[in-house]
Amino acid sequence: MTPFSIGGVPLASPVVQAALSGYSDLPMRLLARQHGAAYTLCEVLLDTFVVVIGTNKRNLARIAIADNEHPVGGQLMGANPDDFAPAARRLVAAGFDVIDINFGCPVKKVLGRCRGGYLLSVPETALEIVSRVREAVPAHVPVTLKMRRGIDDSQASADKFWTIFDGAFDRGAAAITVHGRSVQQKYVGPSSWDFLAAVKRHAGDRIVIGSGDLFSAEACVAMLHRTGVDGVSIARGAIGNPWIFGQTLALLAGGPPLEPPTIHAQRDVLREHFRLAEALHGEDLAGRTMRKFAIKYARLHPEPLAVRDAFIAVKVNADWQQVLERFYREDGPGRDASADVDETAECA
Repeated sequence: MTPFSIGGVPLASPVVQAALSGYSDLPMRLLARQHGAAYTLCEVLLDTFVVVIGTNKRNLARIAIADNEHPVGGQLMGANPDDFAPAARRLVAAGFDVIDINFGCPVKKVLGRCRGGYLLSVPETALEIVSRVREAVPAHVPVTLKMRRGIDDSQASADKFWTIFDGAFDRGAAAITVHGRSVQQKYVGPSSWDFLAAVKRHAGDRIVIGSGDLFSAEACVAMLHRTGVDGVSIARGAIGNPWIFGQTLALLAGGPPLEPPTIHAQRDVLREHFRLAEALHGEDLAGRTMRKFAIKYARLHPEPLAVRDAFIAVKVNADWQQVLERFYREDGPGRDASADVDETAECA
């Protein structure tokens, strides 16, 4: 279990939580840190949104940071290099320790607006964005990237990947996270860990974090061992399952696999998650926000479908407590949900 640094930001372990659109808000990140994540990333933010965020409480909640969650990264996505610098400075002012740039999102509406994974097809623009961000933020703030292995499986796509990968480090990037799928794949088919191994061999001492198909502690450890990457970025596998971080750390420390969380352990985290969401968003919005998390937590319960359906109907804290009282009153073993692949989270 080798710690490493992103620029001058030290991480206690190689286990981090990815940026997840619509999910990795302050409550999710805090729970990930409490359960062992060494570093977390805010959900991906549109550069133009960050610049004009104003004083709207709901908007400000998206860049809220807690004193006890450092180090934490802010991830930006956009199309125009001119828009990235002011957005990066705004995130630094908000307290983010690292600025990450999204060149990986495969969602159709993102690609259609020349953002995210689209930028892997235009190395000149992608590298101009890296330069603008690096120049805009203080020297002590690391700049990092999230990439997929290319637009598709063509040689032209591969050539552009390496141009951006090497060019970003040359322009001052401190680390690059690489997802082993192409943009064209979206989330279909396996992530190529052989490609990640080739990337790390090429990178040498430069920091590479691996991503893709990390739905269990065993998978996280296997990626580290098989590819040699410096860290693993857990994305969809962490939604509704903050225990994956501690489970991974236990295996890396040489211990036996940890059992899935018990029903009461799940109950306690669900209560804490709602409390944090309510403090950030208010009760009404927290109730709506928590439904999407709760149906992921339900996968760990011995009655996942019944619990999922009950959580879908939750609107306020009283509803939430009724579901906990009904399904989480009696303790018992939890369920291993690592095989339940989630296809709904975007921009991981």
